[in-house]
Amino acid sequence: MPRIALLVVLAFAAVPAAFADNGPSPSARASALCKQQRVAMGTTAFKSLYGGSANAYGRCVSKLTETVKGENANAAKQCAAERADTSFADSHDGKTFVQFYGSGPHGKNAFGKCVSTKTQTQQEDLQQSTIAAAKACKAERTQMGATAFTKKYGGRANAFGKCVSKLTKAGR
Repeated sequence: MPRIALLVVLAFAAVPAAFADNGPSPSARASALCKQQRVAMGTTAFKSLYGGSANAYGRCVSKLTETVKGENANAAKQCAAERADTSFADSHDGKTFVQFYGSGPHGKNAFGKCVSTKTQTQQEDLQQSTIAAAKACKAERTQMGATAFTKKYGGRANAFGKCVSKLTKAGR
């Protein structure tokens, strides 16, 4: 009986996957971003940013998955507003929304391409600002010393994360 229940659950789980779009899932995109961060900032800084534990990678993926979902929703709202804007062509070289974002002879999937483009730009901006902030905080911690750095950013084990957060927000 448990095998039948498992098969039923797996069958229902496969149905939504068949209708999903071709882009990576938010968790897959978050995983790729976390791998880039870990390489760019180094393992020690990466662990300091996401909790300093052996599960820093999992924490990163969890956090960035929510960020990616939020960026997707934000991009969709922006694209819906652009699509509804009657003066869109005036600021896009006379092209309509479909002509500007669409592909192929009939401009198919303009909305999806708009969302994808905006999401990718937002993610790249956030990724670059996070990596730059982590590098700056790493240099500051080295220059100040761990004790003074920790005192400046809250006096707790998450001082590095607070530093990166502060610099990332300041850069946006």
